[in-house]
Amino acid sequence: MPTPITDLCDAHGEAVEALAPMFVDYGGCRRFEGPATTVSCFEDNSLVRDTLETPGDGGVLVVDGGGSMRCALLGDNLGEMAVSHGWAAVLVYGCVRDSVALSGLNLGVRALNTHPRKSVKRGAGERNTAVTVAGVTIEPGNWLYADEDGVICSRQRL
Repeated sequence: MPTPITDLCDAHGEAVEALAPMFVDYGGCRRFEGPATTVSCFEDNSLVRDTLETPGDGGVLVVDGGGSMRCALLGDNLGEMAVSHGWAAVLVYGCVRDSVALSGLNLGVRALNTHPRKSVKRGAGERNTAVTVAGVTIEPGNWLYADEDGVICSRQRL
């Protein structure tokens, strides 16, 4: 991603929305961009796994975990799966685990924090619906851009 997101914000004004600065960078790629695929789940990462098993085509999986700090929704196994299926990044409104391993992957990973406990697996949640994360409503197909200064969302590719 050659253009810094600060420049994208300046050039596109109200056409982009900045997510609240609450995410920590855990992945091996600090900068990423791509179209969003969304999953809404609470303390159950079944749909995260199901989605990461599909071709990512350079996209960004946005996981609305409800901001839970009681378990992780992504770890090294799912991170490796994301890389092998061509995902550019995973943004988790919740926690991740295996942070050292995630930092070695060619994958953007942003989350609120880390937690050692894995999630339950009941198949609960929704996929490809609008989610509101960090004050921004993200719809499937919106474009996400991230670098060291934060994360922004646009309805179309910039």
